[in-house]
Amino acid sequence: MNETKLLIAYFSRKGNNYAGGRIVELPVGNTEVVARMIQQRTNGTLFKIDPVKPYPADYEKTTEVAQKELRENARPAITAHVDRMAEYGIVILGYPNWWNTMPMAVFTFLEADDFSGKTILPFCTHEGSGLGRSERDIQKLCPKANVLKGLAIRGSSVQGAEKEIAAWLRKSGMAS
Repeated sequence: MNETKLLIAYFSRKGNNYAGGRIVELPVGNTEVVARMIQQRTNGTLFKIDPVKPYPADYEKTTEVAQKELRENARPAITAHVDRMAEYGIVILGYPNWWNTMPMAVFTFLEADDFSGKTILPFCTHEGSGLGRSERDIQKLCPKANVLKGLAIRGSSVQGAEKEIAAWLRKSGMAS
């Protein structure tokens, strides 16, 4: 990997989640698990995208809020922004697939800074819907960024995804 500074920005939700056809309790959200695996391989800087107003603890209620936000094209406020974003040339962007795209807080994150000239490498966790239209949405929000091919990891399989993540990072030129 070259000397360009790398940021791993991610949105993740712990607690009551859907995995493997049932509702389970996750002590750490699936996307955060993957972000930490990526951080171990790349030594990138981790940044968690957190909404000011947390999502409900109940999974079904969260899906209802997420669908309403999407329908309204909402931009929920986030708790923090990246200091000195201009210093990062590469952004590995992680999120769960909610309603065929990213959570709206990720849209807020992408609209908060200028990603012109940056490389964005997306990854998502999901339970069957893959990346959905999220790559296209990132390209629309950041038209002057270089958006590389993303990686979709089934949430219920994140614990065993190290080899898949390593291969994707190598193929993308982010790790040796």
